[in-house]
Amino acid sequence: METLIPPILYLPGGEFWMGQSDGRDEERPVHRVRISPFGLGKTQVTNAQYDHFCKVTGRSQGRFRREKGFDSSDQPMVAPSWFDAVAYCEWLTELTGTLYRLPTEAEWEWAARGGLESRIYPWGDEPVEERQDYHSRWVAGPEPAATSAPNGYGLFDMCENVHEWCHDWYAWDYYTRSPCDDPKGPSQGTRRVSRGGAWRHRVKISRCAARSSIPPEFEYADYGFRVACEIKSAV
Repeated sequence: METLIPPILYLPGGEFWMGQSDGRDEERPVHRVRISPFGLGKTQVTNAQYDHFCKVTGRSQGRFRREKGFDSSDQPMVAPSWFDAVAYCEWLTELTGTLYRLPTEAEWEWAARGGLESRIYPWGDEPVEERQDYHSRWVAGPEPAATSAPNGYGLFDMCENVHEWCHDWYAWDYYTRSPCDDPKGPSQGTRRVSRGGAWRHRVKISRCAARSSIPPEFEYADYGFRVACEIKSAV
C-alpha cells in the first residue's frame, strides 16, 4: 500500500516575491509572501495511485482512464474535478492520520520556484524550447510522472504535464489584498485556482507565476493535481 500513497517532500518555509512584474494583470502587484513549512507530493497523483483510491472507496475513475494516451499507470491521473481531488485528500487523511489537502496557490508557486528567487521557470530564465526533447514530448497526452528533471526542491513536473488544482478560490485582483503570511485565497468565488502548464497547449510549460482557473466541477483532460500535507509539530 505504501507505494500507492504519493511520496511527499517536506519543504522549508521562507519568504519570496510572489507574482511577476512584467506578467499579466492578475500576476501583479508582485508582493512578499511568507510560507510555513509543509509537505508536497513529489509528483502529480498518478493513475495507479488514484486507481487504488477508487478501488477502496468505490469512486468512479476519471473519464479518460481507459483511453489511449491516458491509460498508463505511471501517467498523472487526468480529468478530476476539484471535488474529486479534495475527496482523494480526505481519504488519504483518514487512511494515514496526517492532514492531506490541496496546496494553496502561494504554496504551489513557492514550491515551483524550487528556491530560485524571482526566476521565470523552475530551472531559471532559459526559454522552454531549450528543455531537452521539448518539441517531441506531450504529443497526444501527458508524459509519465517524473520523466523531466526535478526542480531545486526535488519536485517533478512543476509547471508542466497537467494543470494542477489548488485549494484557493480565484479572484483576478487577489494580489492587491493578499495577506503576507500563508495566504489562502478569497473566502468565496465561482472558480478555483489551478497552476502549471499542460500537455495540450502550444506552450507546454508555464511560468512559475502564471495563474489559471476554472469552475470546480469541470473535468478536463489536461487537469490533474498533487497533494499537500501538514507537517506535524513536535510535542
